[in-house]
Amino acid sequence: MSRKLIHTPEGVRDIYGEEYAKKLKTESLILEKIHSYGYQDIQTPTFEFFDVFSKEVGTTPSKELYKFFDKEGNTLVLRPDFTPSIARCAVKYFWDEDVPIRFCYVGNTFINNSNLQGKLKEVTQMGAELIGESSAEADGEMAAMVIEALLLAGLKDFQLSIGNVEYFRGICMEAGLDEETELELREFISGKNYFGAEELLKEKNVSEEYSDALLKVTDLFGSYDSLEQAKTLVRNERSLNAVKRLEMLYEVLCCYGVEKYVSFDLGMLSKYHYYTGVIFKAYTYGVGDAIVKGGRYDTLLEQFGKKAPAIGFAVVVDDLMAALERQGVTVKTAPEAELLEYTPDTYRKILAQARKLRAAGKKAVMMPHKGTEEGRGRK
Repeated sequence: MSRKLIHTPEGVRDIYGEEYAKKLKTESLILEKIHSYGYQDIQTPTFEFFDVFSKEVGTTPSKELYKFFDKEGNTLVLRPDFTPSIARCAVKYFWDEDVPIRFCYVGNTFINNSNLQGKLKEVTQMGAELIGESSAEADGEMAAMVIEALLLAGLKDFQLSIGNVEYFRGICMEAGLDEETELELREFISGKNYFGAEELLKEKNVSEEYSDALLKVTDLFGSYDSLEQAKTLVRNERSLNAVKRLEMLYEVLCCYGVEKYVSFDLGMLSKYHYYTGVIFKAYTYGVGDAIVKGGRYDTLLEQFGKKAPAIGFAVVVDDLMAALERQGVTVKTAPEAELLEYTPDTYRKILAQARKLRAAGKKAVMMPHKGTEEGRGRK
């Protein structure tokens, strides 16, 4: 047999034993917190029609999708992201719902990253979506739930960085940038390619005043005081309202008592273009990327035929587990199974003992005693 058959492709891995037990335990703790807020479990298909994740929806670029065809010739895609799937599902089954709906989920996502990036191509995500509620209190519920879930999972040293994409869009609108240029500029800034951003602004003949404002958004991060600085750089109502919304959100988070875990970043942008307002990411040491990503997507459901505001988040479980391990956080798992050895003469007695343990909710493994011939003359 070829040894290649026992190896996995680049970007995917096997998880087993104690590592998998810790992962399942962490997932159960996070779900426990999400369920305490009244969110209900939902399961969507592992693959969807291509259009669910198309460019118009504003999700993962086509070149990073795993695409294939069914027998009818339809283009199908392994889900790269849960949010569009849940938006589709909400429109299909809750079209007439006039009260907010709350969903939560756990599952794997698939993104065809370059091997050079060193990232997993299949990761476990879990999260929550609140659909039909546009208030700052809804934003606060989502952000507070993230913080409380991470604390329950055992993480202590982390920050939830919060921004608002409307601040950046307001400056773009005031500068007279068209949608295509705005999206291109967002790609440069979110990818930290500031030289490319500067060159684009020069190419589009954007005035020095607006160029400086657009490039300075990356410096607007830190404590609550950074919001005051953000207001001094703009005059347009859209950007000022974005800052006001963050101030309102901070007040809500103070009511939850979680403000010490919060910072602000007005330069935060996302490769997912469906985000429309408040956006947030949770960072900790031990991993390079955000362990939680989320935000408001008030126009996404329109792509599926219904107008409804929404906000959600996703925990990247694999990155969270890496952070917990590198920070030396102990994840308590269930006790190991009790090993019960038997001989042909003691089989019935040991079986009764094992069944008693299992009935009591404990784990028991039966093994033939070494040196005995299994299964002969059971008594």
